Amino acid sequence: MIDTILITLAALALLGVMFEEVLHINKAKITLFFGTLAWMILFISADSPASTDAVNEGLLHNITEISTLWLFLVAAMTFVAYLNRKGLIANMLNLVMPTNISLKKLMLITALFSFCFSSLADNITATLVSIAMVLSLGLPFNQTMRFAVLVVFAVNSGGVSLITGDVTTLMIFMQKKVTITQLFWLLVPSFLAVMVLTGLLSIGMTGKVKIRKTTYATNTIDYVIAGIFLTTIISTLILNVLYAIPPMLTFLAGMAIMFLVANHMGEDDDQDPIMDYIRYIEFDTLLFFLGVLLLVGMLEHIEALHSLLYLYQVFPPLIANYVMGATSALIDNVPLTAALLKANIGMSVSEWMLLTYAVGVGGSLLIIGSAAGIVTMSKVKGLSFARYGKYFLLLLIAYSVGYALVYGVATHIMPGVA
Repeated sequence: MIDTILITLAALALLGVMFEEVLHINKAKITLFFGTLAWMILFISADSPASTDAVNEGLLHNITEISTLWLFLVAAMTFVAYLNRKGLIANMLNLVMPTNISLKKLMLITALFSFCFSSLADNITATLVSIAMVLSLGLPFNQTMRFAVLVVFAVNSGGVSLITGDVTTLMIFMQKKVTITQLFWLLVPSFLAVMVLTGLLSIGMTGKVKIRKTTYATNTIDYVIAGIFLTTIISTLILNVLYAIPPMLTFLAGMAIMFLVANHMGEDDDQDPIMDYIRYIEFDTLLFFLGVLLLVGMLEHIEALHSLLYLYQVFPPLIANYVMGATSALIDNVPLTAALLKANIGMSVSEWMLLTYAVGVGGSLLIIGSAAGIVTMSKVKGLSFARYGKYFLLLLIAYSVGYALVYGVATHIMPGVA
């Protein structure tokens, strides 16, 4: 009975996000309310001290995961807020972009940049930088929408072939289901799927856009902080692979170095204090994350996600993995992948590669299905669940093409697997 109530609360939260424009209630308020309420019900319904301890342990585990993400976001968003407000992103565009460029070519460049950058950095950082670049172009909203959709899909696709690019990829690798070299074979199918979506979104887009090149005055400290940001990204990858240091810790260290360097170089004055850039972070995004992850943690605690495993008893892995990828657009892909790994489902290497692609990219189908989508929704004013949903069919086509290409590569081309 309690499980039914809790699942209903999660469904109501999802509906609240979907109909945000109708209800005129911010999605962060909705998810935070239902997320906290769900855990309170768990505590109230506990019928013994042991049950209370189990709920408390589950909540602490959930809060630990949330705080890790929160702290990482605070550091990453602070860097991007500084670079954006100082005009470094706009100045970078001035160097690489021509004054006049066709919309189709601009979309291709955006796809390449988002895909490649997400292969080097984490998805959240790649999304923040890519969306900041798109917004600086000053395009009409309907065109900005298409670029935003492309960024979400390209960012999620870019990191799927690297253990440092996506958490679920790392989880599957750590369980020795696939090797690093086998994961590299996902790179080409993922890239081609992004190109398919780029082509689909480019249909009907004609004419050229004149890029407004506003040059911002910058100081030495601005370039030093940009260098610290780049170094932090690279250090995050290296330290995570070599010493398993959480990305959150490295980014917080990078942010601290940014503060110290600004102070040392005499740029941290009363008129423009370096720590004030934390205030420019979209805290409603963080609260939305908090609410969503509280709900997902609750579903994981009551083992509601485990019911999805029955799918593999009904369908072969080829179909089940495809459906799981689409399901990850509604349910966080990390606990979903964890549940599948704990179930120890017997699959071949090619089938595990299919799952890796599916759970890494499938979240792109809905705006709330991935961290990239949630960050994008917070940055692009007017981008809602419903408006993003208008591109569902195009996203589904691109996802399906990528999935089919992974199947072809993993079963017919990749050596030692066919």
